[in-house]
Amino acid sequence: MRVSVIGGGTITEEQAARAEAVVRELGARGHTVVCGGRGGTMAAVCRGAKAAGGTTIGILPSERREQANDYVDVAIATGLGHARNALVPLNGDAVIALTGGVGTLSEIGFAGIYDRPVVGLETHDVSDLGIDHALEIETVETPAAAVDAVEAALERRS
Repeated sequence: MRVSVIGGGTITEEQAARAEAVVRELGARGHTVVCGGRGGTMAAVCRGAKAAGGTTIGILPSERREQANDYVDVAIATGLGHARNALVPLNGDAVIALTGGVGTLSEIGFAGIYDRPVVGLETHDVSDLGIDHALEIETVETPAAAVDAVEAALERRS
């Protein structure tokens, strides 16, 4: 399956290590990783996936594929800027949301629009936003639990 992993463009070393741990788990289980293809969480995600032998897809905001980080296998140039945030969750079967800002929050919103299960590991809490349709983030504590949760969510849907 494809799993979109979202998070901030500027992160701490601790957050990078967590992102790498999540995607090493995804890669070890044979899942393809979709992300925004640039720096921060996106670079950590791609680096971790490659370390586990996984495949990475980067959906870039620019028109230039060569602007992808060095660990992206398939770079998709969109020329859409932040509007490309809609395409990141759309191209995954599920979403793992990590620490991030408003860009990450917008991707969580699009995951809800596209009815993708969202698992959160130290990410936004949307439970009190008063949203009237099902946008739930299953919160977990560890990278392995995040992957377990997306696999279980997709199993329930099949």
